Amino acid sequence: MIRLPLPRPLDPVRSIKIKIGMILIGAGAAGMAWFTLWLGWFPLWTSVTAIVVALTTLQFLAHGMTSPLREMTAAAGAMARGDYSRRVRATSRDEVGQLAEAFNRMAADLQAADHQRRELIANVSHELRTPITALQGLLENIVDGVAGADPEMMQTALTQTERLGRLVTELLDLSRVEAGVTPLVRTPIDVPTFLDDVVAEARVNAAGAGREVLFEIRTPAVVVPGDRERLHQVFANLLDNAARHSPPGGTVLVRAERRDNHLLLAVADHGDGIPPAERERVFERFTRGERSASGGTGLGLAIARWVVQLHRGTIAVVDPGRDRRGCHIHVTLPLQAA
Repeated sequence: MIRLPLPRPLDPVRSIKIKIGMILIGAGAAGMAWFTLWLGWFPLWTSVTAIVVALTTLQFLAHGMTSPLREMTAAAGAMARGDYSRRVRATSRDEVGQLAEAFNRMAADLQAADHQRRELIANVSHELRTPITALQGLLENIVDGVAGADPEMMQTALTQTERLGRLVTELLDLSRVEAGVTPLVRTPIDVPTFLDDVVAEARVNAAGAGREVLFEIRTPAVVVPGDRERLHQVFANLLDNAARHSPPGGTVLVRAERRDNHLLLAVADHGDGIPPAERERVFERFTRGERSASGGTGLGLAIARWVVQLHRGTIAVVDPGRDRRGCHIHVTLPLQAA
């Protein structure tokens, strides 16, 4: 059944105070008409005085009722100009007050989004400028004849190019995951086999980078549902970070432990660890904390958090304990698919 919209006869009136006054006058006129028919006479001066007093009181009360609406109009205009700092005083408990509170929440969200956008542009520009500047310097030296195109120079150029490629790839991955355009392909994953594959790749990468790191796996026979490729990306990043920050001869421990209806996967190294104040921030984009000398892009853990959350799991940096050191990251994944 098609429902026709109700008429809005007061829409042409541009002031809510005038609308309320018209409603009040209409109600008063109806009351006086009934009063006249009932008594047979019309108390003129008493009625006129009552209308004047009512309209004066209405003007005073309506000003406070409509002030949040005027503030929202001014704040919306400021937002259109790029100023998201304006807020509306929301003291009433009626619908207008609820609208003002919702407006303030929206303004705060827009301000945070605008800040993240500006920060992302600044960070991406910085991350891109560093390898591009290095490549430009190398090529200028070769072109000017200051340096030759020997294997060492070419290896340096290749390293910077790989860094650029890694940054672009991680940015694309992050945008796809945040936009939800990369659906998860869930399949049963045999955890021991999965960890063996990830650790084997990490050993090759560590050896290629000249890192003398040992890897140890402790896992029971368990199967977890998930996207194998995406989870491989998560743990490859965690193991790469652990190997990068471990001392020579250190051990990176990867263990799995079944806990009720979840699987705990832990990655631990013997490095300097992450200070407690930075343990939550390391999962933000382009945040590398005091361990930034490694040359990472600062996007790997942000992508890891998104992937784990898409699996309905959690990821966090935990306290290694009083007698232990290093960085300990725990990932929990549900054993049953959502």
